[in-house]
Amino acid sequence: MSYRTYQKRTAAFALSAALASSAVLMAAPTAQATVQNVNYQCKTPIGNKGAVSPIDMKSVKSGSGYKITMSFQKGVSSSPVELGKGAMNPSAVIKLGGADSGSLPVTGPPNSAAIPANSPIKISDLSGTYTPKKSGKVSFTAGVLTIKALGTTTTCTPSNNPKPSLELDVKAAGGGGGSTGGSTGGSSGSSQSAPSGGGELPQTGPEDSAIALGTLGGTVLLAGAAGALWLTRRNQSAR
Repeated sequence: MSYRTYQKRTAAFALSAALASSAVLMAAPTAQATVQNVNYQCKTPIGNKGAVSPIDMKSVKSGSGYKITMSFQKGVSSSPVELGKGAMNPSAVIKLGGADSGSLPVTGPPNSAAIPANSPIKISDLSGTYTPKKSGKVSFTAGVLTIKALGTTTTCTPSNNPKPSLELDVKAAGGGGGSTGGSTGGSSGSSQSAPSGGGELPQTGPEDSAIALGTLGGTVLLAGAAGALWLTRRNQSAR
């Protein structure tokens, strides 16, 4: 094999390795969602009722935290009378576990259409913003659901000890300082005590690190490939 051919193959290999390593690192997962069946036991003004609903949770990066959305795939509880449009207001808490603790309040809009009497009450998607206070894997599990309608309050508590519907790898701003635990009020959930970080947004965990490492590795390897090609062309010009 000639020296010129060797240089060309080396440059091509370096370029392929850079692209491959970047693709693999950028694909590193940071969240895992699993639909969980939650057995809600509800205390209503007319007695106790029960219903099982699959609960799905999703996360979307939002500013310095994550918007967590809780979805109900089946209705829970019921009303002996029709609930007109906008008469029912739902809210819930999501229990935090793993690297964090406490709870995240989530809320949603009133019912967009009338709910017939004695039919399952479809709960709209509930959401809240979670801001990491410590780095690590945080789990999100369905907690108590509250339904307010026509001046009454129905409280539905999970009775089957459901597993987390979402697990998220997070990195807190400022190195993850600060205490955790306890319920927090407002739609921002556990973001009430967001740590100071000089205005910088916290990294979202391994995904951002993977992208940074992939970009760095690709840059270094591409620089090596460019150097090899430059040497090849220089030798050709010298001859």
